Parts: sequence; structure tokens; C-alpha cells
Amino acid sequence: MAARTPRTEQEDRLPTREEAQAAFSPALDERQSRVRAALDKLAADPPQVLILEGGSAEERFSVALWHAARLNCPENPSPCLCCPSCLQIGAGLFHDLYLLDGREGSIKIETVRELRTILGEAPRGEGKRVVILAEAQSLGVEAANALLKSLEEPRPGVCFLLLAPQRERLLPTLVSRGWVVTLAWPEASSPSPTDLRPWEEALADFLASGRGWFDRTSAKGAVDAPLARRIVVCIQKAQAAVLAGRDGGPLGPLLTPLPAAGHLHVNDLLAQCQESLDYMVSPALALNWLAVRLHMVCRRARLRAAGRPLP
Repeated sequence: MAARTPRTEQEDRLPTREEAQAAFSPALDERQSRVRAALDKLAADPPQVLILEGGSAEERFSVALWHAARLNCPENPSPCLCCPSCLQIGAGLFHDLYLLDGREGSIKIETVRELRTILGEAPRGEGKRVVILAEAQSLGVEAANALLKSLEEPRPGVCFLLLAPQRERLLPTLVSRGWVVTLAWPEASSPSPTDLRPWEEALADFLASGRGWFDRTSAKGAVDAPLARRIVVCIQKAQAAVLAGRDGGPLGPLLTPLPAAGHLHVNDLLAQCQESLDYMVSPALALNWLAVRLHMVCRRARLRAAGRPLP
């Protein structure tokens, strides 16, 4: 959405309240009430760069849309979520909302350069121009440096929202220019989404037996980058549950026997897999790499528990 194209007849139709508000639903969850209160305090004089970390990718994006509505709704101090501005923001059709979407792949330098030409213009409405960089850790080094040049030049009326799982996934120079707001982290005990359960079960079988996983990942179109990231998050949640003494789902029995050093190793493997996905490594290859190494970690723990020599 960095560049505006002529609007189609479908885009000219104002979205219904139900259509637009579906996008705000995760932001309105009670878990994020503290975050909404923090953004309310910032709205009077919003920082040019706001970093939203924590939560899930869906929650971060929803909170970003909610904040955009907060800055542009004529019913301030609270977005009404039913006026034309709020409805258009919820549907992604607002004239002063721009999206650089890293959820589907890396954010290219060409996209950032194109955006810079637009930022020289004043906002078209009475509110703020909001630029959302979804999963900003997908910025390539050149694109991140190009963005820095834009941030070094004051842009009256423009707010940048950088969304990332953790601020550490962004260039320190970007973080140093922003105000960080942390969303409520996903609850480790919450069940995995229905569509991810088969992946968890398949990975648990592979960690125990070393079989079956590659049959799932090798199917054409079976894994894309967003799904791979969600699978990594599922493993993180399972590990967090185990460390807290709770049920870790299908992966729990495999992760529970790991010693402290084993869990630290798992953390490193998950971070490396996330980094590979950010750098556009094939999602299937990244998950296969992760599965093989997790299998080795779990196998070593089983051998150690049985008093057998380690390979």
C-alpha cells in the first residue's frame, strides 16, 4: 500500500461496520487494555516512530490499526470505530494509511524509496498520516537504511508504526529513534489454533521417531513464511508451558526431559530459524533444519536419561 493506485468501484464502497471492525477485534481484547491506555496517553503528542512488540502478529497489526483510528477519528479521545475514517482504516482503504507488509516476505528498498516521495506531501485529512511496517524485522539492510534517512528528516503529521515480535529483531538505530510499547504476550497455556495442531503432532512424532516430518513439508505449497513463523511460535509456547510446569501439548513430553542447557539450545535454534525466515530462506528448508536439530537435542536427552553413551 506504499503507492496509491486508482480506486476500484469495490474500494469506493464504504465497508460495513462488521467488515471493518473485524480488523480491530484483537486490539479490543481485554488482554490489551493496558496497551490501549498507553496509546491513549501518547495520542495527544504521538511520537514519530512507535514500535509495537509482543503479542502475536495479528494482535500487533490490529493494535496498529486501532492506533491509526485513534489518531484520525473525529470522535477523539476514543476511536468510535463506526465513522467513515475508522471504517476505512479497518478495511485498509484510508487515504492517509500506508502499509509496508513484511508478513509475506522481505520489505524491499524500492518500496521504502517509493514511500519517501509520498511523505513529502502533507496529510490529506485533518488527522495523521500513519505508515505501518508490519513485521518490520523483514526489512532488508538497505531498506532499513533508506527508512532511517526518512526518520532523520522531521515529517510533521506523519507517524511510523514498526511492528516486530521483539525490539531486538530490529536494527538498534531504528529502535533508538522510537517509543516502544509492549503488547501482552501470548498466554503459554492457551491451546494452539486448530490448523496448527496437525503440525505440532507431526513434529512431536518426528522428535520421537525421526520419521514423517519431511512428508508434510515436501508437499508443494504446504508451507509458506507466515505458517512457518506460526509453527515456530507454537514451539516457543510449548516450551514456555513446560518451563512453567504446565502441559505443553503434543510437544510437552518431548521438551520436558530437557536439562536447562537443552532449553537454552532450543531457544538458540528457534531464534536462528526466525532469522532465516526473515532473510527469505525457503520456509520448508528452515523448518526442516529446525526439526532435525530439535530431534538431535531430544535424542541426546533420552540417551542421557537412559545412561547410554552420547553420539
